[in-house]
Amino acid sequence: MTLQEAEKTIQELSQKINYYNERYYLHHESLISDYEFDKMLQDLILLENQYPTLKKTDSPSQRVGGGITKNFDTVVHRYPMLSLSNTYNEEELTQFGERVEKGLRDVNDLENLEYICELKFDGVAISILYENGILTRAVTRGDGVQGDEVTANVRTIRNLPLRLEAADVPPIFEVRGEIFMPKEQFEQLNLEIEEENKIRTQKGIAALRLLANPRNAASGAIKMQDSAQVAKRGLRCYVYEIYGEKLPFVSHEQGLKALESWKFEVSPHWKKVQKMEEAIAFIQSWEQKRFSLPLDTDGMVVKVNLLAQRESLGLTAKSPRWAIAYKYKPQNALTILQSVDFQVGRTGAVTPVANLKPVKLAGTTVKRATLHNADEIQRLDLHIGDSVWIEKSGEIIPKITGIDKSRRPLAVQPIAFPTLCPECNTTLVKEIDQVAFYCPNETACPPQVCGKIVHFTHRKAMNIESLGEKTIQAFYAQGWLQNVADLYDLDPEKILTLPNFKEKSVQNIIEGLEKSKQQPFKNLLFALGIRYIGKTTADILADYFGSMQKIEQASKEEIASIYGIGEKVAESLYDFFQNAENQRLISRLAQAGLQMAGQQKVLSSDILAGKSFVVSGTFTQYDREEIKEVIKNNGGKVVSGVSAKVDFLLAGDKAGDSKLKKAQELKVTILSETDFIALLNATEA
Repeated sequence: MTLQEAEKTIQELSQKINYYNERYYLHHESLISDYEFDKMLQDLILLENQYPTLKKTDSPSQRVGGGITKNFDTVVHRYPMLSLSNTYNEEELTQFGERVEKGLRDVNDLENLEYICELKFDGVAISILYENGILTRAVTRGDGVQGDEVTANVRTIRNLPLRLEAADVPPIFEVRGEIFMPKEQFEQLNLEIEEENKIRTQKGIAALRLLANPRNAASGAIKMQDSAQVAKRGLRCYVYEIYGEKLPFVSHEQGLKALESWKFEVSPHWKKVQKMEEAIAFIQSWEQKRFSLPLDTDGMVVKVNLLAQRESLGLTAKSPRWAIAYKYKPQNALTILQSVDFQVGRTGAVTPVANLKPVKLAGTTVKRATLHNADEIQRLDLHIGDSVWIEKSGEIIPKITGIDKSRRPLAVQPIAFPTLCPECNTTLVKEIDQVAFYCPNETACPPQVCGKIVHFTHRKAMNIESLGEKTIQAFYAQGWLQNVADLYDLDPEKILTLPNFKEKSVQNIIEGLEKSKQQPFKNLLFALGIRYIGKTTADILADYFGSMQKIEQASKEEIASIYGIGEKVAESLYDFFQNAENQRLISRLAQAGLQMAGQQKVLSSDILAGKSFVVSGTFTQYDREEIKEVIKNNGGKVVSGVSAKVDFLLAGDKAGDSKLKKAQELKVTILSETDFIALLNATEA
């Protein structure tokens, strides 16, 4: 085949694939079999690999991905992606309409006021740039000012056009949309993960986590490094806004229709209305219908239609004055409380979980709900057999919010919180200032022992991927594991005697354990699972003391004097290292070769030495973790809560109102990002 023949064949294949793709994703018509379509795509990929000079960025072959992105570049949005003001209240919608009318009346621009009502989808906001009809860049929302470039991943989304053929397409414009994972695709992926986990369990490999919900699944997929894996996630995108210079229309309605004519997928469920009363009626009509949609939606967006009127109304610092998002109230349902399980976690905390008569709620069947603690059971006055109201407002596990006592059966008994551990029969304890009951038998209570070992293998701890929860439980059942130090005494020959453990899986376990010995000291400190010592606290302690030996020798008062470490944390840490059994544990880990000291940190400067910061909100030049590192690298301390001891509250966009209020009350200096950068650049003079 000559180069000219190849070019002609590539062009013909691309046109056919684009046509069949459009009919399938935009018109729901399957004109050829999956096999024929895949064969056609494979032929195109083979030809492009044979003639790489003919491969274009808008080729249908880009749909299958394959590029690896190690780091996502930060890109400043040409048009800021502002957040919308929210309301759960129809009265506030009416007030929004009154503000719009007043604002337009003040500038003599009230004529022909109309609103567009659009469903608000629960996905990932994206901004996509088209130049000369070709998709050239895609950027996540980020903080609204700048986001991450994810172009290679977005090109794999099959209902987004890579090239626009229409004659009236502007030379340069951006579309805004919502990337989502359809519910059916989400459920299918979780089924595949469950099947994969059966195989991994047999091989002694750590199980994969199920996807929590479609929104998180879409968010995680769009930031995957391998675009070929993104292509397998079945993402879709609804576009809902267009931005550009000298656009060929005067209203949002015309923009939506133009996007549809250019082969973008626009959600068909939008409506133009003249009055806010009509908008409210449309919102009410979708409160139940939305659950029949193939994706999650949690509200409705109401926008002024005419672009000139939007210009007249303008923006606030955080959101446009011409749009508002109405969020539906959390869904609830009435069902029967059948029983309560009491689960013991790795810290010994006993958590009650309600078993319910299955009931449909927000499109899913609910069988269990969290009860939090004994105080919550008492507050609700729960009895087995009660008719309970359950609510699901973003949580994976719903919660019980109330009881219909008029339905309570006769002779029912209140739920009694156990006095003995349901796993090991040890008497439970409850500290005066705590709400949870604890099992103090942390060295012999099975879920505590296994939970601590699972925590030890966590990615942010010792990162031993080859050891999953099921494997740890199997080794515990054999009597091989009583604490984390026992991991480093595991005998490969003994493991091979267990069913479903082959040489390769055992080799992965031993290699994972060996590799964990190189994890930094701060990871080991977090991995020990000391009560109240989370990742951030472990980092602070590791930076301050530098070695396990110095922590062991520290007094309770010295620990409590560290910025960011309270008395409760100090007491817990001190008590841990005073315990003879824990001392033996640390000694065994040291003998196994784990890192007992950190490397001496070289600071960029000491300009922030002795200063403590609370960081809140989002920033334009750093992400949250980066700005904390900058503070530490220049000698400062980062703490979690505002107190009189704190020097600065570094407040970005959407900084917590409670933190801002407390800082003002305590006269703590509040810095903007610009102030902080100026402080960094300051000299001694």
